[in-house]
Amino acid sequence: MTNINGQLFEKDEASLSIANRGFAYGDAVFETIRVVNGRIIFWEDHYFRLMASMRIMRMEIPLTFSPEFLEAEILQIVRENDLFDTQARVKFIVSRKPGGLYTPETNEIDYLITSEALADAFYLFKEDFYEVELFKDHYVTAGLLSTLKTNNRAVNILAGIYAKENEYHNCLLLNEQKNVVEALNSNLFLVVDKVIKTPPLKDGCIKGITRGKILEIVKKMPEFKIEEASISPFELQKADEMFISNVVMGIQPVKKYRKKEFTSEVAKTLLGRLNTLARLS
Repeated sequence: MTNINGQLFEKDEASLSIANRGFAYGDAVFETIRVVNGRIIFWEDHYFRLMASMRIMRMEIPLTFSPEFLEAEILQIVRENDLFDTQARVKFIVSRKPGGLYTPETNEIDYLITSEALADAFYLFKEDFYEVELFKDHYVTAGLLSTLKTNNRAVNILAGIYAKENEYHNCLLLNEQKNVVEALNSNLFLVVDKVIKTPPLKDGCIKGITRGKILEIVKKMPEFKIEEASISPFELQKADEMFISNVVMGIQPVKKYRKKEFTSEVAKTLLGRLNTLARLS
């Protein structure tokens, strides 16, 4: 089942207009949400990020869009798809209503909610070989809009194709200043001695929910220092560890970048604490 503006449709019967602005202009924002046993993980963070994204995109937020209303809508679609007592990946998309060309006729919105099964209830530590490479054909633009989860993902798509064609598991994206910003579907972290470093939002990385939780965790670990600072490509091979994060997979250790192979002890520790936060959320 799929939820379109509060109405439920069978997957094969659900449809969007060809005038949908998310389809026609990428005029949409979205959240990817993890739901476990009828509980939305990090719901408050997702809700406020969605509201902030809609405001930045100058979308009109309906009066009905309270945390309680949207939570109920999400849990309804999970229940309708027989995923309430297990774990699910939910995608919540908000697009501006049809009308206009580049300049919209209205700032009112439509919304769409889908769900699918996830294999694991909580985050598992993955020790599989995982190799990344830089994607240098196109750049992410540093700035506020790049921190939003919008339908404008052309660079990520081309990076994904590049990774697939060259048998990498992921690619790291650069901004126009040639700083490393993120992976194609996740935020990036480096560990050098006792410093854990991640690109700042001003460099154009997604304002990830899991990124925020890792920052929160590390700030409570006196043995480590956290830095939000630009990362040059030259720093990658000097790191002791490299890992990436998003709300679906949690933390993925990177094993190899070019000739450098990485350890993953810090990533393993952080994953355990991330699971604790998820259980308490």
